[in-house]
Amino acid sequence: MATSNHPDRVLTVLRWPVGIAIVSWRYMWRTTPVHRSEEPGGPADLPGKILDESVQGPDYQTFADGSGQLLHRRYMVRIAGSQLDPAQLMSLVTGNLNRAVPEMAVFRKTRGQGGGLHSPGDEFVVRMPGPWDGPVRVVHRDDTSFRLATLPGHLEAGQIEFRAARDGEALNFEIESWARAGDRLADLLYNRLRLAKEIQLNMWSHFCLRVAAMAGGRPQGGITIRTRVLTWPPAALSRPGPALIQVPGG
Repeated sequence: MATSNHPDRVLTVLRWPVGIAIVSWRYMWRTTPVHRSEEPGGPADLPGKILDESVQGPDYQTFADGSGQLLHRRYMVRIAGSQLDPAQLMSLVTGNLNRAVPEMAVFRKTRGQGGGLHSPGDEFVVRMPGPWDGPVRVVHRDDTSFRLATLPGHLEAGQIEFRAARDGEALNFEIESWARAGDRLADLLYNRLRLAKEIQLNMWSHFCLRVAAMAGGRPQGGITIRTRVLTWPPAALSRPGPALIQVPGG
């Protein structure tokens, strides 16, 4: 299991109240409806293999490096009135990730050409006033989607994917994540106290709203957030015999 830098964790947690105040203020004044659900999950919720293993590297932070439950979450918004196609929208998002994140978060590029997200192997550090600052690597990129994987030092162990698709005359934008807390302290803040979990939920729902604005459209029907919770390791990975599912770190 990956070791954690406890002094860094403590400093991060000390910055947390600022993040709570900012996100709570946004949440209280938000008028867009948010439809939330949470239910038990199963092996079908696992993401399978990373799509581009050539950039995974030996330092990829796997689910086995994490602590506590695995959360499979999907944040979805239907964007009406946009003149863009899915590829055009994702080009705007990847050209400058900081246009879509809330003001308290910053994507700082640490590896790769230029300032945007261009190709597998690019790396960023996400800076936030909360307990999940950390490095990520781009492990997949195509015209309508990209996926990030966490690296050691991140307060989560897992993957997150951003994608856009056509839905009739509208666009669908989704963020889908599969992650465990990075260590026991993160598990306490994230799954047991649930505070970090709520801040993350509000961050990515705000990201969806900003993407809708970038698309020149409006969120139709609000934001839908679905969470499925898996105990770790899932039963399918604990049974002897041929592996049914290929999971990084499984």
